Amino acid sequence: MSLAALTLDHWRTFDRTAAHRTAREAAGLVGGRVTLVEATEHLGAPLHRVLIERDGQEFALIPGGLVRVGFDPDAWQPTPEQSADYAQSVAQGFGCAPDLRGHLAQVLTAPRTVRLAAVLMAVDGEELTAPPADMPAALAARGLRLPGPDEWEHACGAGAATLFWWGDECPLDRLPYGEPFGPLKEPNAFGLRIAYDTYRSEISSDPTAVHGGDGGESVCGGYGSVLGWLPLATANRNPFMAEFVYGPEGEDMYEDVTTRPVLPL
Repeated sequence: MSLAALTLDHWRTFDRTAAHRTAREAAGLVGGRVTLVEATEHLGAPLHRVLIERDGQEFALIPGGLVRVGFDPDAWQPTPEQSADYAQSVAQGFGCAPDLRGHLAQVLTAPRTVRLAAVLMAVDGEELTAPPADMPAALAARGLRLPGPDEWEHACGAGAATLFWWGDECPLDRLPYGEPFGPLKEPNAFGLRIAYDTYRSEISSDPTAVHGGDGGESVCGGYGSVLGWLPLATANRNPFMAEFVYGPEGEDMYEDVTTRPVLPL
């Protein structure tokens, strides 16, 4: 089996020896070196994190296969506090629907099953070195590419069906900007530092989508706590931010946007 065919379900069955062997194989394929192999608890079962360094940049192993991405608001129950906070936002003129579930249905991608190859993905997003339209060529010169939007969601959520990669809830007494503690400051299940700061927007290969943040719009705009955290939701693609990033206004501000390069296996 080629390493690109490694599925998340199969990866979950690996013991420590098999995980180390796979990590060495992946590092050899890309001319890198293994920097971390550790077991964590994720969705009630052990999951190995593998980090590989190449050319001074650290990548995490992202197993693929047939995976579920997107978010189903109908299968989710907001807390009374979340609903009340959203109702306050609606009263102030924010929100896309009368209730929080309806809002999520409009701003998050629908649940779906996709098939993805296993890849290595950068642990940290990096600032764009060229306008978004020119980034594919800039990354290709380094043997890298942009992540696909489904790849980004899968890498962020790591198989979790929750609103955020860390769970369904967020603190309602503070906004995520400048938050020094909490799960969003920890690596996710695959070892990525992802969806942790709404000011950090990430592009993928889909020019209609921006992931992981909204450039601080919701925080600065005073949208409310739930809406202030929502740009960090795994399935949030923010087409309005994409229109700005890829439009004329964003041409001179691309340094404020990031992407998360993929190293194919």
